[in-house]
Amino acid sequence: MPNSHKGVVLESISKIYTDPKTGKEFFAVKDVSLTIEAGSFVTLLGPSGCGKTTTLRMIAGFESPEQGEIYLGGEAINALTPNKRDTAMVFQSYALFPHYNVFDNVAYGLKLRKLPKAEIAEKVKAVLELVEMAGMESRMTNQLSGGQQQRVALARALVVEPGVLLFDEPLSNLDAKLRVNMRTEIRRIQQRLGITAIYVTHDQSEAMAISDQIIIMNKGEIAQMGTPMDIYYHPGSAFVADFIGEANFLSGEIEKVEKGTAKVNVGGTAVEVDTVKTREKGEECRIVLRPEAVMIGDSGALKCEVELSCFMGSYQEYHVRVGETLVRITDSCPVNKKIYSVGDQAFISFNKECAHLL
Repeated sequence: MPNSHKGVVLESISKIYTDPKTGKEFFAVKDVSLTIEAGSFVTLLGPSGCGKTTTLRMIAGFESPEQGEIYLGGEAINALTPNKRDTAMVFQSYALFPHYNVFDNVAYGLKLRKLPKAEIAEKVKAVLELVEMAGMESRMTNQLSGGQQQRVALARALVVEPGVLLFDEPLSNLDAKLRVNMRTEIRRIQQRLGITAIYVTHDQSEAMAISDQIIIMNKGEIAQMGTPMDIYYHPGSAFVADFIGEANFLSGEIEKVEKGTAKVNVGGTAVEVDTVKTREKGEECRIVLRPEAVMIGDSGALKCEVELSCFMGSYQEYHVRVGETLVRITDSCPVNKKIYSVGDQAFISFNKECAHLL
């Protein structure tokens, strides 16, 4: 299959709905602007009701924005119906035709375009090989597992060679292990074809595993955009820090900033944190600490008391109390390490490079 490279640009997109209970209007998406580079894999991530699916449906043409413009490959597409846009959608429910076999499900879009039978057969064969479903052309969809049905849905979207591939929570109906396998397959196929992909999910680990860029949405607006690593280690707000992975928050006060290092008073103890922002002495702040960045020991920066100690195989999980604050710790590879018990007094510490200042 040939590569398809088309970027997507949203310029100040807004979508307004009416609450059926109150009759009041509200913004499902509010003034969203973003640029998705051709050939990239971008995930819209956020809690239920944040506007991610509405944004995807506006790109697909199933919803129309009240304000703003959508461009696909440089072409304004607001006025185009879904079938006239160079996109294809993979749905959460698969949306396969139960009375069609695998071949006819995949070939459906090609038949609508009235391609010759020989060309249809060739394209269907190629895409089924791509999604590792070769030899199952005659199977009915009710004879397939959930993972196989999702592969057929993906094949049906890919076979029409869209400029942009859209995914609306495609793996939410699969069990945990199959989800991991399928997300790896989707990423493999996307990279092999070089196709632009826009993926909606509320699963943080899914977004981290497959994305070139993550767009976190909250209450209809973009909370932060960036690579998975940027967002994880440098969240722009407490909402983003708490939504991506687990996060601990230590409240403190700036004592001094020198050469990119802030000295922060946390409960009477000074700790150091890297910072790129200008900070003022006496300014209140919060330190974001990921559980795997926190170390526990007989000595350290901040005194704590152990409230939970749980062996999880590859790591020891701790909940410790630092003053009034609960801190979660993931202590990897605990073999041959001292294991602290509930009620033990200990200390936590962290490298300043592994903390982030809000």
